[in-house]
Amino acid sequence: MNMTDPSVRHDIVLLFDIHDGNPNGDPDAGNRPRVDPETGHGLVTDVSLKRKVRDTIPLAAGGEGGYDIFVTAGVPLNSVLEKSYQQANLKLGKETKNADAAREWLCRTYVDIRLFGAVLSMKDTPALGQIRGPVQVSFARSVDPVAPAEHAITRLTHTTVADAEKGGGTMGNKWTIPYGLYTAVIGYSASRGKQTGVSERDLELLYKTLASMFDHTSSAARANMATRGLFVFTHHDAFGAAPMHQLVDRVKVSRHPDVELARSVQDYDISVDVDELPSGVTYDQVM
Repeated sequence: MNMTDPSVRHDIVLLFDIHDGNPNGDPDAGNRPRVDPETGHGLVTDVSLKRKVRDTIPLAAGGEGGYDIFVTAGVPLNSVLEKSYQQANLKLGKETKNADAAREWLCRTYVDIRLFGAVLSMKDTPALGQIRGPVQVSFARSVDPVAPAEHAITRLTHTTVADAEKGGGTMGNKWTIPYGLYTAVIGYSASRGKQTGVSERDLELLYKTLASMFDHTSSAARANMATRGLFVFTHHDAFGAAPMHQLVDRVKVSRHPDVELARSVQDYDISVDVDELPSGVTYDQVM
C-alpha cells in the first residue's frame, strides 16, 4: 500500500517543536502563546497549520499548474468565485451559471480547496455551496505544559516628527515559550478526495510540505520552529481497516525520566509501536 495513493485512507501524526518563540499567538490575549487554561499545555490551531501548508505547497510544486491558493491575503473571494463561472462557460462553450462546472474548475485550480475544502456560498454565488475537504487537521498540543514569558522590547525609531523631537524610544513587548514539542493529527478521507480530485502528486507534495513548511514560513517569532517527525498509517481501502485513534496512539512521545525541564527534542523518547498492526494497515515514517 502506497502512502501517496489518493484512493485509500491515511492517518498522519505530525510532530514539531519551537525554541524561544511563539508558535501561535492569541490575538484576544495580546498575542500570548495559546495554552490550555486547565493544564498549561501549549496549543496551535488547525488554521495556523493549514496557513503554513498554503504558504508552502506552491513552492514545493515549483510552478506546476493546479497549485494556486484560494485563501490568499488581499484577494477578494467573490472575484475568484465569479471567475469560476467564467471558466466554466469557456469549458461548456455557452453562457450559463453551471455550479457543478464552476466547482470542478475551483477544485482543479486551487490545491487548498482540493485538500481542505472551502465555503463557496457568498452573496453573489449562493449556488456554489460548500466543498468538504478530505484533509482534516486537528489542533496541535504540546507534550508537556509550556511556560509563556513576556519580554519588553524598545524601538528606537519614531513614526512622526513630533515623536522624534521628544526623543527616547517606544516600548513594546513580545511573547515566547522556552521550548515546546507539539503533536497534531491529520486525517485523509479517500471518498472526499475522490470528490475534489486529489492526486498522488497532491499527497506527495503535502508530505513534502509538512516536512519543511516551518523553514519557509519562519519569522522573528518563529525562527526556531521545525518538523521533528511525520508518521503515516495507510489503509488498504477508502473506508479504513481500523479507527484512527487506535493507530495514532501508537506514536508515543514522553520526556526522559531524568529530564526535569525539556529544552530540545533530544529530551524526549519518540517511538512507534508497529507490532501487530491491524490487518490492512501499513506504516511509513516520512521523517
